[in-house]
Amino acid sequence: MWKYEKRLQYPVNISTPNPKLAQVIISQFGGPDGELAASMRYLSQRYTMPYKECKGLLTDIGTEELGHLEMIGAIVYQLTRGLTPDEIVASGFDKYYVDHTTALWPQAAGGVPFNANQFQSKGDVITDLHENMAAEQKARTTYDNILRLVKDHEVADPIRFLRQREIVHYQRFGEALRITQEHLDSRNFYAFNPEFDAPVFCQAAPMSTSGNNCACSNS
Repeated sequence: MWKYEKRLQYPVNISTPNPKLAQVIISQFGGPDGELAASMRYLSQRYTMPYKECKGLLTDIGTEELGHLEMIGAIVYQLTRGLTPDEIVASGFDKYYVDHTTALWPQAAGGVPFNANQFQSKGDVITDLHENMAAEQKARTTYDNILRLVKDHEVADPIRFLRQREIVHYQRFGEALRITQEHLDSRNFYAFNPEFDAPVFCQAAPMSTSGNNCACSNS
């Protein structure tokens, strides 16, 4: 359950439409490293997370990513509102316009539709946390690329805020990885899945009589 405050996490106030720029920024709405994938990734992973500190972190960041999705939606909307047909054609926005008018629809800058295959929920805490750290770095790189193209301060300002949050999230997932390792025997960081396997069996033999299979070996 969430408490929803009817405001953006950071204000978006864009006075000059720019549909060319909107076509770039929309990648952070529904692109491979965008906010939609991030929110679905973390809020899906949280259910099997075995450590309460890390589960809370996934819930917190996943919820914040929904707020970032809202911010990107506001940016794209404000960059495309009030366009004339001539402006749509001149900017190259016509291909998107034909399918969606100026509504928000999740796709990458190259026009590729959002696909759930763009993120993973693996059910293995070490695997998932490494994926999350990589995802935050990829999102930060995408925001860096966007900022190199943005000349309008009204657009760049909220983008810089979003970029900074990716850095914070990367650091917090790094903390979650450390917390996870503190829960585990250091010999077994990459030897078994604490979300599925029982560690006691992993330290003894690859197969247990309880029916749990362990991926580690004595070799």
